[in-house]
Amino acid sequence: MIAIRWMSSLLLAALLTLLLFFIMQSLIASGALIEQQSSIVKVVDATMPEIAMEVIVQVIKPEPIEPLDATPPPIQERVFRDSSGISTPVTHVQVTDPTLAEIDNATFLISDGEMMPLVNVLPTYPNRALQNRIEGWAQVRFTVTETGNVRDVEVVDAVPERVFDRSSIQAAEKFRYQPRVVDGVAVEVPNVQYVFRYELDDEQ
Repeated sequence: MIAIRWMSSLLLAALLTLLLFFIMQSLIASGALIEQQSSIVKVVDATMPEIAMEVIVQVIKPEPIEPLDATPPPIQERVFRDSSGISTPVTHVQVTDPTLAEIDNATFLISDGEMMPLVNVLPTYPNRALQNRIEGWAQVRFTVTETGNVRDVEVVDAVPERVFDRSSIQAAEKFRYQPRVVDGVAVEVPNVQYVFRYELDDEQ
């Protein structure tokens, strides 16, 4: 009975040994195949073909500028007529800034005629009157000199009082006139009066 057990044990051990042997052989064979497959590396030819590039530069030439006429056109004289029918020819005066215009060097045609305004300057609205929305007017009196400048400016009447005086005087001092000419000689004109009106727009 004991001998049979020993024989069956030996037979079972031999079978297990053979089974393990075949398993080991199969694992070794599969490992070699995987190593052989992993050692194969495919190289892709990624060489870019040479491309010849041609740069085209287009230069746009500007159109030729026509030369300007160096001689300006002659200044035309104008004749002004007042209510009395007296005509006075005057020449143009080029003023770059009316507030700083100087008419002393201006040339006038020596002809008898009445005084005529050349430059009128608008007054600056006082800030206090603008903020309080105050409207009114100011009447000034001044003298126009032989050169057409203004001097001795003063306010003779205003509503409301002392609100628009300074702005009116400063504006009147920048006025320029063609002087009155009597017998070919420019003369002063005193007691010239002007009224400045200060009115606000609806949007202000």
